[in-house]
Amino acid sequence: MVLTMGYGEAAAAALGDAMASDERIVVVGEDVGRGGIYGQYDGLHKRFGAARVIDTPISEATILGAGVGMALAGLRPVVEMRVVDFALCAMDEVVNQAAKNRFMFGGQGRVPMVMRMPIGIWDASAAQHSQSLEAWFAHLPGVVVACPSTPQDNHALLRAALQSGDPVVYMEHKTLWRERGEVDTQADIRLGQAAVRRSGDALTVVSWSKQVQACDAACAQLAAQGIACDLIDLRTLWPWDREAVLGSCARTGRLLVVHEAVQVAGFGAEIAATAAEATGCRVRRLGAPRIPVGYAPVLEAQSRVGVDAIVAAARAMVDARR
Repeated sequence: MVLTMGYGEAAAAALGDAMASDERIVVVGEDVGRGGIYGQYDGLHKRFGAARVIDTPISEATILGAGVGMALAGLRPVVEMRVVDFALCAMDEVVNQAAKNRFMFGGQGRVPMVMRMPIGIWDASAAQHSQSLEAWFAHLPGVVVACPSTPQDNHALLRAALQSGDPVVYMEHKTLWRERGEVDTQADIRLGQAAVRRSGDALTVVSWSKQVQACDAACAQLAAQGIACDLIDLRTLWPWDREAVLGSCARTGRLLVVHEAVQVAGFGAEIAATAAEATGCRVRRLGAPRIPVGYAPVLEAQSRVGVDAIVAAARAMVDARR
């Protein structure tokens, strides 16, 4: 069935269907009983009750620690961190408990837990509520990292995350909740499967999360100038779709990786290095400067990677080989 849904509404629908079919799935976190701060749990408390949609005190380490314990005891918890910035209070539970349990105990323990950690610049929310920290978790062995960019992906990727037997760091962008789009509720997306949003042979552009929108707008401008680009939305950072990216890079000979996160040590460096080693293509990264996100609009704008910057970087790469 194809429906028009909001980004948060799509996630709530996927989670509700999963909870109806699997009694092991529970939700744990602050404000989940009233639907969450973005409406991503709307209707679930009324439908499933307080025993499965569990409101908690403000203690991120306790929330995530409880989730790890629930998963080891046979449940499949969805743990809400509200924003990734708050999850920093629970990093030991993620890094040393959830991620490592399967390895350290020879597979006797599994942590099938979805940790929802919204990322990205949140308008006028300043340095402690606007971070994109996905590279931290992609660096961490033992976890899956997902970054859905559309309502469709937020529905299908959350379903895939709920079916995973391993901990999934699920990173929705804080300003995508208002986005609406068509959602095929039966569509499946495999974790590690990228989407090709545009096709072309001049340049490969790789991105994820909300930054895909800026890349798409940039690619539209480039197409009007006679420069057709492949635009690949990774959707998951670990595992990432090496086959799709490297195949495109081998064909175009150029790769531009764009992300909202700080460019220094961002996940774009992993993609660029891998592509250069495997295909010999020319590479360039485009990310935010290494500064905290400012509160004032003029300062916040300095941390954004806009359409004009993407177009300029792409043109420079293409023109260099003409």
